[in-house]
Amino acid sequence: MYKIYGIPNCDTVKKAITWLKDNNIPYEFHNFKKEGITIEKLQEWLEKYPWETLVNKAGTTWKKLEDAQKATDQASAIELMLHQTSVIKRPILESDTVIAVGFKPEIYQSIFQS
Repeated sequence: MYKIYGIPNCDTVKKAITWLKDNNIPYEFHNFKKEGITIEKLQEWLEKYPWETLVNKAGTTWKKLEDAQKATDQASAIELMLHQTSVIKRPILESDTVIAVGFKPEIYQSIFQS
């Protein structure tokens, strides 16, 4: 079973979910807004991706932060992602481990070609 992390009103998350449904791929949705995220899960993701990949610096949440609130290293990124989950790049797709950060149809296609 695949798990997709994000927030339901995010257009990119909606596109990813639509792609999964259209391709009959079963998934479970984890809503950052309602369910939050654990430090253990963030650390697991950080074993595979640098914090700069997981923090969405192009999003409105990041842009609204004061400079002093913005992450400058992994430790500050973890704190930021724990307390402001909307700053996490979406969606994050995982099976036993993270397999995609963000959504691009061609990447999902290559993941599920088997």
